[in-house]
Amino acid sequence: MSSFTPHGQHIIACQKVPGARSFASSPATGPAHDYAVGTPELVAEACAAAEDAFAAYAATTREQRAVFLEAIADAIEARADQITEIGTQETGLPTARLEGERGRTTGQLRLFADHLRDGAYLDRRVDPALPDRQPAPRPEIRMMQRPIGPVAVFGASNFPLAFSVAGGDTAAALAAGCPVVVKGHSAHPGTGEIVADAIAEAAMRCGMPAGVFSLIQGGDRAVGQALVTDPRIKAVGFTGSLAGGRALFDLCAQRPEPIPFFGELGSVNPMFVLPAAAAARGQAVAQGWAGSLTLGAGQFCTNPGIAIVQDGPGADTFIEAARTALAAVAPQVMLTDGIAAAYREGQARLDSRNAVRPVHVTRSEGRSAAPNLYEVRGADWLQDHDLGDEVFGPLGLVVRAADSAEMLALAQGFDGQLTATLQMDDADLPIARELLPILERKAGRILVNGFPTGVEVVDSMVHGGPYPASTNFGATSVGTLSIRRFLRPVAYQNLPRALMPDDLQY
Repeated sequence: MSSFTPHGQHIIACQKVPGARSFASSPATGPAHDYAVGTPELVAEACAAAEDAFAAYAATTREQRAVFLEAIADAIEARADQITEIGTQETGLPTARLEGERGRTTGQLRLFADHLRDGAYLDRRVDPALPDRQPAPRPEIRMMQRPIGPVAVFGASNFPLAFSVAGGDTAAALAAGCPVVVKGHSAHPGTGEIVADAIAEAAMRCGMPAGVFSLIQGGDRAVGQALVTDPRIKAVGFTGSLAGGRALFDLCAQRPEPIPFFGELGSVNPMFVLPAAAAARGQAVAQGWAGSLTLGAGQFCTNPGIAIVQDGPGADTFIEAARTALAAVAPQVMLTDGIAAAYREGQARLDSRNAVRPVHVTRSEGRSAAPNLYEVRGADWLQDHDLGDEVFGPLGLVVRAADSAEMLALAQGFDGQLTATLQMDDADLPIARELLPILERKAGRILVNGFPTGVEVVDSMVHGGPYPASTNFGATSVGTLSIRRFLRPVAYQNLPRALMPDDLQY
């Protein structure tokens, strides 16, 4: 594998653009590289190019956009070795993880290409004219979905590919017919640069307007603020922290023209281990939970950080098995120094609670994280809302519910979540029936006898949920339904055929 040296520039309107200042990357291993620093002025340049490109790009056919998405996927795959090389250096993620995530990224681009060709997402509706209707005739009305305009996308720290420059938000927006301006994440600028080069190459090869894509690297908060407040941006896709996402959400709402902010902000993804399942296979469930909890150093938005188990021998077995499994897991490198520091702060928060009992406690240092396990009584958890806050990393909290009634109360006590899981056997059906309607109001995805880490990129997937899991409970950031975030319905009344969009000519 040849060594990759990044050019370190922004990509604005599919062209390399230098910056007046630079910042050095902070890789987990390997050499650091210099990258241009973003500015509000560069944001304005990218947004202007996106607006200039919108009319032409929105007018492309579904087939043209499908070919474009497939060309992006091909260009990414052509850079596979470079992506793996610098991606592993920047993030500390293993090669297999980067290769798998690259496959997911190109797979979702191709999935959207198929979705475009199918055309069902347009939700076309036709009400024919009724000229003889009394007391007044009815005109012909046709409706379909149309792109909303330029979209801003913020790259995520924990997924350098699948939720970043060419990730699900970008794929959905480009599929919808919307130009995209990406704010790259400073944790993996080299990976972002390679993917941005791939998108620019595909755009030029497919004859797309240059402003269809831009990447702004680095920069302070002013860069993100400039992006979401630029009047040419019509929607924002974001994956990140609750504090950062909420600040951007508020800026979007305060604009003279408020725009939708599709933010994924955090989740503890509660897992309910029901009594019969705990008694019959509590040890196996605990081992699976420990594996899910520590996968990728726990740096998944679907990490199941809290397990609820009814008190008794089943809970004892579950906790001991989880302790044993976690004790066997070695420390893992985290994505950034900041994430590692936040993990230690989350553990310190639990250590400070007298009602929380440590079960397996380690001390993490530097950029590494070792797993930790705590337990608390259900009554104490209900009295301390902060115990439901996310700790991003391989830390688990077991909540001992006194009985089924308290288990229901605990379910009611959770904020909005991306996922909720039921570990159950047939004998648990009565309590499961009571939990299900509660969890339907709390989470976007409900699992039975599985673990939420691992999000299938399919038509039926919902990756979102009530606040604070996401800022728009009716949306998903994974799966083909995510295209609807960047579309709006337009009704056409008595439109002449010569003026009617091709997709309504049927």
